[in-house]
Amino acid sequence: MRNRYLSLLSGLLVLLLFPMGPTAQNSKACALRCPPKSSCVNGNACRCDPGFISSSGEVFTDPLESCDDINECGPPSLAYCGSSADCQNTEGGYHCTCSPGFEPTSGATIFQNESENTCQDVDECSSGKHQCDNSTVCVNTVGSYMCHCRQGWVPKPGFRDKQMTTICEEIPFPTWTAPPGIKSQALSHFFKRIQDLGRNFSSASVLNTVRDLLQEMGDLLENPRDLKTLPLSEQRFVVTNLLFGLENVLRGVSKALPKGSWTFSSSAGIEVSLEVQAPSYRNITLTQNRTEMMLTWDTVHDSGDSGLAVVGLLSTPGMHRFLAEAPLVLDAEEPANLHETHRGLLQETSHILLSDVISAFITNKDAENLKSPVTFVFQHSVTPGPRQKVHCVYWERGQNGSGHWDTRGCWVTSTRDNNTTCQCTHLSIFAVLMAHYSVQEEDPALTVITYVGLSLSLLCLLLAALTFLLCKAIQNTSTSLHLQLSLCLFLAHLLFLTAIDRTENKVLCAIIAGALHYLYLASFTWMLLVGLHLFLSARNLMVVNYSSVNRFMKKAMFPVGYGVPAVIVAISAASRPRLYGTPTSCWLHSEKGFKWGFLGPVCAIFSVNLAFFLMTLWILKSRLCSLNSEVSTLQNTRMLTFKATAQLFILGCTWCLGILQVGPAAHVMSYLFTIINSLQGVFIFLVHCLLSKQVREQYRNWLRIKKTKAESENYTLSSRTMSDCKHSEELFTEPLCKEV
Repeated sequence: MRNRYLSLLSGLLVLLLFPMGPTAQNSKACALRCPPKSSCVNGNACRCDPGFISSSGEVFTDPLESCDDINECGPPSLAYCGSSADCQNTEGGYHCTCSPGFEPTSGATIFQNESENTCQDVDECSSGKHQCDNSTVCVNTVGSYMCHCRQGWVPKPGFRDKQMTTICEEIPFPTWTAPPGIKSQALSHFFKRIQDLGRNFSSASVLNTVRDLLQEMGDLLENPRDLKTLPLSEQRFVVTNLLFGLENVLRGVSKALPKGSWTFSSSAGIEVSLEVQAPSYRNITLTQNRTEMMLTWDTVHDSGDSGLAVVGLLSTPGMHRFLAEAPLVLDAEEPANLHETHRGLLQETSHILLSDVISAFITNKDAENLKSPVTFVFQHSVTPGPRQKVHCVYWERGQNGSGHWDTRGCWVTSTRDNNTTCQCTHLSIFAVLMAHYSVQEEDPALTVITYVGLSLSLLCLLLAALTFLLCKAIQNTSTSLHLQLSLCLFLAHLLFLTAIDRTENKVLCAIIAGALHYLYLASFTWMLLVGLHLFLSARNLMVVNYSSVNRFMKKAMFPVGYGVPAVIVAISAASRPRLYGTPTSCWLHSEKGFKWGFLGPVCAIFSVNLAFFLMTLWILKSRLCSLNSEVSTLQNTRMLTFKATAQLFILGCTWCLGILQVGPAAHVMSYLFTIINSLQGVFIFLVHCLLSKQVREQYRNWLRIKKTKAESENYTLSSRTMSDCKHSEELFTEPLCKEV
């Protein structure tokens, strides 16, 4: 307030001090005294000069206003100099200048708008305006430059590549020492030769160095001499050192190779293929005699990295003799898969190598967790048999320096007679290994029980379906539900009995497995609807309203009974279609928990139905205690509850026993599973038909009608016979017939 008061006094003082002179002569034209950087408009207003503005705008009437400079460079910016230029504000205006690293095409250093001039990148590398060290190569960038290490050179300790201050040194030969504690003249001679190669190594001699490396390794593997006399544990210790040491040296020295594709080999058959490339968007394929590797470039190269990268594929056939009998460690899911594949109990395992031992590596990126899997195609001459399983394995180095074959992070995508395709999420030392499994044959008694029980079940399910369809006295919503359940089980058992072993055609086997998956899921879904109908019926006893239950069930049962299983099977087939069908049966594969696409819904339905039945029994108990006038209705409902509960345990317990086929009790559980599962149809016919008084009476009526019809036909036949005999007596002298 005080400042405002002083400003007002100052303004009045100005008006009092300048009433005379030239200004006074123009007082009629401009009564106001305009501030600096403005001009008079009329007797009441002033206008700020171009490039200036007052708090009231360009034109103002307050004599205390001032005209301030407009910052055209913003924000918000009133000028557009272009993406490669900078705006410089001046008093009353502005101008544009090219950004550092750019220069104007017209030669004018100052301009007002992008349309007047264009700033182009300055190539510091060609114009000599860079400060790169002699050990580096200048690479121009937009508006700047960076210093790359020369091919075959790496940054010195304390420096980073691709900086303006980068200083590099020649690639050193990687350190490779002999495994400690191993006494072998052949190994000592080999490492002496490796040390000689390291001392003589330079970027210019990289091609000869790679050839000599492979030749030395080939000579050692071709003539191992005293290495073969070492204990197996020491041999694997040595081989682990040789495999990882050779890969490490090749990864290091290959950085000195020029851009392009390279292949080196030794007289002993060791071969390496190298791809030295800058970033691109194409896939990379490296091929050797019996192995092919395919990967995407973004798997190899980090985004934004413009340097060269090397992808290598090394084949060492001579390692076969040292690694063929090395231990195999299976992934956690493999044992379950083996049980599924062979459908028996594993006794012992042995394995052989089908392919060469290969090593895959990249030079400038961690290869432990790749963003997308790498594909390998291995050629082999041995065809796996029915009791043999092919594994994609890699050599895992142990803590003690030794190693073993492992399957984690690798899986088989396809196996044919002479090749196997694998995918792995990491790069390492790989091979294809074939395991032999000695398994117990299936118990012939279980086979007999299965075929006899299922045949009897099919007959009973057919009779039950005909009964539900033709017996008018029992036809209602509950009967319709049991009819659909019987039909689904009949088709499932029939398909299981006739086609479960049709594994010769993989496509047909997958279709059969999908159909079985759907039919068994549909059976359990209809069983769930039976339980739901029973619960709703018992609940509505309290209000005596059955029509609403029947209307609801008639609308919902078919979409739910056949629609829900279809959705589950469709999702399973879309996610993992290759897991429908196994080498020995047309059913769901155990790999990656795929069987839970069936067992999960089954367990859920079993649990929900159990809850329905318990609540139904509780309702009936309360009803019996409170009412005596409707005992017959409650007894009928109680009998229905008993039948549905028996059905729940008949169908549900079967698959629970199937899940429990593990450990010492597996053999007993397999017998119980086979017996109960094969007799499901018999139980349904017994509980829902033979134990029903109405059905038994209908059966008696059908038999009585049939008996009456037979007697009638018999009487007609007798009459015709007597007539024929009397006619014959007329032709012959002796009687031929007696009265029946």
